[in-house]
Amino acid sequence: MALIGNLRHRPVRRLAQLYVGLVLYGVSMALMIRSGLGLDPWDVFHQGLSKLTGLSFGTVTIAVGALVLLLWIPLRQRPGLGTVSNVVVIGLVVDATLALMPSGGPLGLRIVLLATGIVANGAATGMYLGARLGPGPRDGLMTGFVARRPGLSVRLVRTVIEVTVLALGWLLGGKVGLGTVAYALAIGPLAQLFIPLFAVPEPDTAAPAPTTVAPATPAV
Repeated sequence: MALIGNLRHRPVRRLAQLYVGLVLYGVSMALMIRSGLGLDPWDVFHQGLSKLTGLSFGTVTIAVGALVLLLWIPLRQRPGLGTVSNVVVIGLVVDATLALMPSGGPLGLRIVLLATGIVANGAATGMYLGARLGPGPRDGLMTGFVARRPGLSVRLVRTVIEVTVLALGWLLGGKVGLGTVAYALAIGPLAQLFIPLFAVPEPDTAAPAPTTVAPATPAV
């Protein structure tokens, strides 16, 4: 098995797909935030921990990401370029998008922003994971469980993780809204749809069978 981050196979497509996916992921998060209809489950959890500890939202997000990476060890997950890029690129894109996008607006527009953000988030997940350059800390939990338990679907594992995190965040005082519930229920099926669609095929490492050329028959 090639190490995560090995770019000898289709490097241009994989790098382009990774960073387009991460940019889209950041934009999708900003769309959901601007909808004002509820945070996604992980951010509900971050907000709840922030209220409990008094730490800033960003500090809690970084700390949770580091702790989640520790959970990769028993799952035998390996970080890669996509793992590091996930942390850096998404945060920058979210801040930039929020700076350009005004808040508020009529309810109909906010519902459109929410729905677009959720679908875009599912597509972004499929794009950056499909590049095979390493999942982000939180998505690594999903792919790790699926790899260790092949009988479980991506849809089921992702949905269980999101609902569990959502419940913990709500108990800690995080803000839950219609968008939170919609995201938790929809992201699993969306990831199940988009990951195979954007998956870059593994290189064919099988050696080609030798071709036997029959000797020419001399003319008589």
